Amino acid sequence: MGFPGTWMTESESVIYRVVPKCACSTIGQILHYSDHGKFFDGDIHDAQNGLHKWALEHSQGPITRNVRGQRTYAFTCVRNPYTRVLSSFFDKICGIQRNGKRYRGNLVPKLINEYGIEVGGEDGKQEFDQIQSFRRFLLFVRDSIRFRRPMDPDIHWSAMSGHVSTFIWNGGRYNKIFWTEDFNGGMQEVLDAIETPHTVDLANIPRFNESEGHGPKRAHPVEDYFDDLSMHLIYEIYKRDFDLFKYDFEDPSNKMPTGEIDLDEVHAKLGE
Repeated sequence: MGFPGTWMTESESVIYRVVPKCACSTIGQILHYSDHGKFFDGDIHDAQNGLHKWALEHSQGPITRNVRGQRTYAFTCVRNPYTRVLSSFFDKICGIQRNGKRYRGNLVPKLINEYGIEVGGEDGKQEFDQIQSFRRFLLFVRDSIRFRRPMDPDIHWSAMSGHVSTFIWNGGRYNKIFWTEDFNGGMQEVLDAIETPHTVDLANIPRFNESEGHGPKRAHPVEDYFDDLSMHLIYEIYKRDFDLFKYDFEDPSNKMPTGEIDLDEVHAKLGE
């Protein structure tokens, strides 16, 4: 299986396991800057050079060597499951993507047809019942993750623990897992622990939110989207994420973690 979703600086200063919808665009650009003293011109996910990525054949040897040797600082970043799945809905389902098309071709028409969701019209800008449509989307998320139908789960809403675990299974070990909700604090810890060719001043780093503006704005507070049934579905799908990364399942309005992440617990439970 190797190390899917794993990026490493060309200087081999640090390794990052990408978790979609968890500040990955900003983190990727910080890694690029730390090596080259400049940001990648475009979406960092499109970069074919300037950063080692598992998806690039020439990068697989260096990444494997460094991960298995556990000689390079490795980290990842996670996010509250409630806000992450909401963000996925507005970006990937309601939004028009960078290529001017809907995400994954026939996915949205399929959801409109089979689950009765609305997405704000052709351009994602029309008024629609966001709460009702989101709750119907959650049924689809549950079906795809639990039953792999009507399709396999998508990386943007599959559980974070699944992404994080592949790195561990094949011999990797994390030195740090931090939360998007305390991004500067967590990212600074990573930067303090490594040596980079170029110094990164986090206070002056822009946020590279590549999904910004793709879809309609969220019209309600987070908690309004989750009734009892929605919360039940969320717990069924993301129980491990809440437990391991210390988020508050009981209160969707509280996006902040409730305790410290125990790295030994993460490695023990996700390495099983």
